[in-house]
Amino acid sequence: VVIGYTLIYFIKYICCFSSAGAACLGSVNLKGRSCLTLKDFSSDEIKKLLWVSGDLKHRIKHEKQYLPLLQGKSIAMIFEKRSTRTRMSTETGFSLLGGHPCFLTSQDIHLGVNESCTDTARVLSGFCDVVLARVYKHSTLEELDREASIPIINGLSDLYHPIQILADFLTLQEHYGSLNGLTVSWIGDGNNVLHSFMMTAAKLGVHLKVATPKGYEPDKGVTEEAHRLAKQHGTQLILTSDPMEAARDSNVLVTDTWVSMGQEEEKKKRLKDFHGYQISMQTGSVAKSDWTFLHCLPRKMEEVDDQVFYSSRSLVFSEAENRKWTIMGLIVSLLTDYTPQIPMLKF
Repeated sequence: VVIGYTLIYFIKYICCFSSAGAACLGSVNLKGRSCLTLKDFSSDEIKKLLWVSGDLKHRIKHEKQYLPLLQGKSIAMIFEKRSTRTRMSTETGFSLLGGHPCFLTSQDIHLGVNESCTDTARVLSGFCDVVLARVYKHSTLEELDREASIPIINGLSDLYHPIQILADFLTLQEHYGSLNGLTVSWIGDGNNVLHSFMMTAAKLGVHLKVATPKGYEPDKGVTEEAHRLAKQHGTQLILTSDPMEAARDSNVLVTDTWVSMGQEEEKKKRLKDFHGYQISMQTGSVAKSDWTFLHCLPRKMEEVDDQVFYSSRSLVFSEAENRKWTIMGLIVSLLTDYTPQIPMLKF
């Protein structure tokens, strides 16, 4: 059974490649780069990250290969905000590749309080090979990146959440076989996860429809850049305040928490303002027949009902697992000259 599943999985990827495209992406080299936002990455660079991630998943999970690509390397993981998926995916993924993860909470490091970001960046540059920081302010990441001599990875900030979006698109690529031409509908808050979708979707040929309540729209600067990217790549970007309008003819329905960490005092008002935005089978009734559901977790009942969340249309647990494979793919790409062994994914 295991051999059969592995063979099917491998054939799935063999059927999804282009030798010309592989040659093009094979020349993409991200070693030494930081990843604060996917706004800074080109279409080919994002595709290369997904290709490396899919390759590592196939070779390690399905072929049971041991790949100590990060042997002798270490990562500092700075967490101003708690997290299940970001911590576990990074710790287990880095260890699986032979490296050593070091977890640092705000009680351990007092970033910018007991020691400045500048000094912290310089100190950590002498101790480890890469830093992943999950912070409140995006400016904290920018300061770390300016002062560090090693790659800095955004594990989440108030503006972007790039590592979540890589996992989302790997999940959709696995499910649909290709990303080009898909329509993704975001129904919820104009937050950091949405911003990362907006900086990535067009580069992968994905149309994006966004429904947010009035007053909860995405950042103006991000929106302007997203419109520019959509025009450049020939995709659609539609913004509305009507969830059903956004869901209509969509392949993928996506939402996230309505009350992020640090917004607890706004909870009562937010729940009122987001009334009618819960994703249900009724929402999906106007989507395409093959529609699926994504949520970066943790999930609350008001955001999506059980009928959708635990249905066969829900990809949330594959999406959560892919957080590991995509963070591994990102780190390997930033620290090594690794070349994928499986044929290129079809985008």
